[in-house]
This record gives sequence, C-alpha cells and structure tokens, in this order.
Amino acid sequence: MNKRKIFNDPVYGFVSVPHELLFDLIEHPYFQRLRRIKQVSLTHYVYPGALHTRFHHALGALHLMGQAIDVLRSKGTEISEEEALAVSIAILLHDIGHGPFSHTLEHTLINISHEEISLQFMQELNREFNGELDLTIRIFKNEYPRKFLHQLISGQLDMDRMDYLNRDSYFTGVSEGVIGFDRIIKMLAVKDDELVVEEKGIYSIEKFLIARRLMYWQVYLHKTVLAAEQMLVKTLLRAKELAMSGHPLDVTRSLAWFLYRDLTPEDFRENGEALFHYSRLDDYDIFVALKNFSEQEDQLLSFLADSTLHRRLFRIELQNEDFKESYLSEKRAEIQQKGYPEEWLDYIVFHGVEANHAYSTSRDEIKILYKSGEVVPMSQVTDFGLQTRQFVKYYLCYPKRKYGANK
Repeated sequence: MNKRKIFNDPVYGFVSVPHELLFDLIEHPYFQRLRRIKQVSLTHYVYPGALHTRFHHALGALHLMGQAIDVLRSKGTEISEEEALAVSIAILLHDIGHGPFSHTLEHTLINISHEEISLQFMQELNREFNGELDLTIRIFKNEYPRKFLHQLISGQLDMDRMDYLNRDSYFTGVSEGVIGFDRIIKMLAVKDDELVVEEKGIYSIEKFLIARRLMYWQVYLHKTVLAAEQMLVKTLLRAKELAMSGHPLDVTRSLAWFLYRDLTPEDFRENGEALFHYSRLDDYDIFVALKNFSEQEDQLLSFLADSTLHRRLFRIELQNEDFKESYLSEKRAEIQQKGYPEEWLDYIVFHGVEANHAYSTSRDEIKILYKSGEVVPMSQVTDFGLQTRQFVKYYLCYPKRKYGANK
C-alpha cells in the first residue's frame, strides 16, 4: 500500500505526507480524533466559517515543517533523515492532547495542560510503534542538543504559529491575520544550533507579530467569543458539581468518566484508564451533553446549556481595570431583579481576566542574523517598536434578558 499520500488543503493546496510512519500516525485513532475538535472552539458563533479542526491545523503545520527543513538544508544546515522525521512527527502530534473545544475546557474537566497530555499520547504511541518516537519525544521535551529543532515546534516563530495564524485568518475571513509565511520560512537559518532569521526578513517578522496581536483581540479574545466560551465552561462546572453530588446526568460514557471523578494531574498520569477515556472525548460529547442538559431537572444547568446551545449569549463588559466590588454587587442585584434565583448568581454573573502579548522578551527571543555573522535579538533591531508589554482586559458577564424570556 502506498502510504505517501497527498491531501488537498484549502490554505496551501496539495500537501504531501513524506514518510510511511507519518501516515500510520495520521491513521491512528488518537490522531483521527482531532477531526472532531474545532481549532478555534466557539469562534464560529461570531465568524460562521471558523469550523476548521485541529486535524486541519496539524497537517498544515506538518507541511510547513517540511518546507522549513528543506530551506535550512539548502543553507548548509545538516539535518539527518532521522532528525527530519522526528521533528516532523513532533509537529504533527504537538496538539494531539487538546480536549473538546481546544483551549476552552482545558482546565475544566481536569487540571492538566494539553501539552502534558500530548506528551502522554506520544509516549503511548511510542510503545505501540516500538520506540520509533524516541527522538521525537526528546525534541518535543527540549532534551535534544540541537535546540533549533525544538524551536521549530515551540518558539516565537514556530511552525505551529505559522499555520494557525494563516489558517484561522483564512477560515474566519479576518484578513488582518494573513502573514507572509512562505517568505518568513525562506528567511530562516541556523546559527550555533539556534533558529535565526536573516536580516532581510525583519519586516516580514514585524508584520507577523502585528498580525498575531490583531488576531488575538479580533478573533481569539473577541468579546462575544469570550462570553460564549465562558458560558460553556460554567455549564460544565455546574454539571461537574451535580455529578460529584451523585446527580444522574445523561452523557456519553467517557464524559461521565471525567464528570464523576475529581482527578488531579497525578491521577491522570497514573491511571491508565484516563488516557483511554480522554482519547474518546471530542466536541460531539459536549454537544450531545448540552442537548441533554437543556432538558435536565436542574434548572440552572438547563438554563446554561440551553443558552449556550442556542446562542442566547450573556452580555459582556470589557475594561482595562478590574471591576470594583461595588459595581459587581450592583450587577448581581440587577440580575436578581430580573427573576434569577440568588443561588444561581455565581454561575451567571461572573468576571475574570484575559491577557496576551504578541512578543515576549522573557523567553527565547527571535534572533536576527546579519551578513556580518552577528546575531541580535529582535527587540534591539526593529525600527517599528515591538509591542512587548502584556495587554490585559477584565471582563464581566451576565444575562441580557429577564429570566424565562429565553424560550
């Protein structure tokens, strides 16, 4: 059987799978699950086209990794076939640990990051494939001496970011996120085993950083998306509270496994069943649960699920400073006057904070390689002036309508 397949990708056109092991991993149920997990959670509530999946993204990142390897080799960087395959597997599997709706529910069902779960999936796949992922895991964990290979997977200019900015821009229709990924990749080089960008690529990097900042506030942290995602979180937290008190819930077996257990990260790592049930969780489990929850006897769970399912979203306020306690008390009283029970208030009047920065000087900076051979951090060479400070937004959510006006 010919396993060197070609996929027709809407962003890049025809992309190939260059090795049989990569195709075998793509065919594995762990990876196929990514077809059922949306890349940008509930963003389609604002941008209807944003229905692409983690599966799309992983294949796109794999394609860009192949381009990066070819460029680096053309500039004299020795990358063995073993290293090329290992780093390609690492970027293919980098998001395999994402749960339903990607980042939204990451710390709701279990308090463990998707990166840790990705590593557990890799280790399990390594056992199934008789140690063929040994080098992949070393590179993924940044334990391999050739640092630039890890930087291609996880850094400020990695193939993950290259693909998701381009892909999310394409499917949302937000043109501000379009980046010159092809030119950036062609400007990559390696100096002292670190990833660098040639001097003539500076302006492409500046555009990349601007695009990333705009995409965060226009797409990923769009206020309506934020309200929808937080309502989904509150719905699952209420379901978890009922489950832990012994209340019967009509959910899939694997979702029930997590709702009826209070797992710590250590429990997840040590319990072999945890990874099995996690590997069967996807967006469909949550949508089925929302449908069933909307008919639950528990009126709070029913209200939250029905509102989320049918896009009857809460109002959201955003500001640069935290909300004063007096204002929060005023809002809670206002919501009670609309007929909502007092015991619901923690679930329907809630606030929090979101933050992002397009560029960080506290982690490995993007390095610029001059023709003289000198390497200088990006923050010291740009004429544009990088936005390095963290931007913070505080949010407050609460129902728009009077209680009972939804139906």
